Amino acid sequence: MNSATMAPVFPALTAEQKKELSEIAQRIVEPGKGILAADESVGTMGSRLKRINVENVEENRRLFRDLLFTADPSLNKCIGGVILFHETLYQKSRNGTPFPKLLKDLGIVVGIKVDKGTAPLAGTDGETTTQGLDGLAERCAQYKKDGADFAKWRCVLKISDSAPSSLSIRENANVLARYASICQQNGLVPIVEPEILSDGSHDLQRCQYETEKVLSAVYAALIEHHVYLEGTLLKPNMVTGGQSYSQKYTPQDVAMATVTALRRTVPPAVPGICFLSGGQSEEEASLNLNAMNSCSLVRPWRVSFSYGRALQASALSAWLGKSENEKAAQEAFLKRAKINGLATLGQYVPSGSSDSASSQSLFQPSYTY
Repeated sequence: MNSATMAPVFPALTAEQKKELSEIAQRIVEPGKGILAADESVGTMGSRLKRINVENVEENRRLFRDLLFTADPSLNKCIGGVILFHETLYQKSRNGTPFPKLLKDLGIVVGIKVDKGTAPLAGTDGETTTQGLDGLAERCAQYKKDGADFAKWRCVLKISDSAPSSLSIRENANVLARYASICQQNGLVPIVEPEILSDGSHDLQRCQYETEKVLSAVYAALIEHHVYLEGTLLKPNMVTGGQSYSQKYTPQDVAMATVTALRRTVPPAVPGICFLSGGQSEEEASLNLNAMNSCSLVRPWRVSFSYGRALQASALSAWLGKSENEKAAQEAFLKRAKINGLATLGQYVPSGSSDSASSQSLFQPSYTY
């Protein structure tokens, strides 16, 4: 028997582990569902609260998350998973129910952000890698015990005259693969997030080219690290023009460029692709997602969302930290979640009366969590 046809001598996962991982991944991206990214760090949550003049203390952070998670039992029709920050995983709802239990009782899968932020790659044009591999296995094992079934790790790349460099592409692909392997060993489905920032004056074609290059490297690394693709999800950027590029592209332009890039690079074994919103307005993120799901190109994976800002901006604006506004904030959040659920099916038809909050750009330069 030649070596090419032999089974691996050292299988990375058992059949039982693979089955569990693939079932978790499939549940998160059931038709009509996506992910609420509520994993903002204390600092990021602080900048969100500051904009609505609310003090950044643990109780206010807990209150806002509680409001989202308890918006309505029907939330589970359009939200398949919620990513939490470490602090939030151990917080409780006002009625004393731990957040993981509250979400699980709704049939929503609980996720956890496990990376420890970016670190500079010296000798590059301000490029970075992501830290947090030390002790990751132990943390994953603990998070699994404490109710999490999937994890998220964000790598950040940028487009400039000299970026993304081959060093940055290789290093970030490798760190994502290492993280994914460790997660799977501990029963967590890894969300693989190589985000190319939208900062810059590049056009759509340049973004598509770089996205294809980055995703090709990521999947080569995942395969080399024996990561079980059926038990992973991808969280990429959409292919768009840079924030300071003069031309405005239509949702159809974005959809064709993005789906083409993904078809060239993401194996059909991957169950779902859950886009980050990357500073797009709520409405823009929904329209672009809808265009992808109604475009003519065949998509072998579920095409969905993993939005933070693009699911929460209107809710934050409606809430303003006041208890009397909670219902209005929950309604704003539910409306957005339902719109994005429809967009995953290519069934979102804008009413034309889009309110100003949902049309506001959520872009922040060199966005960090």
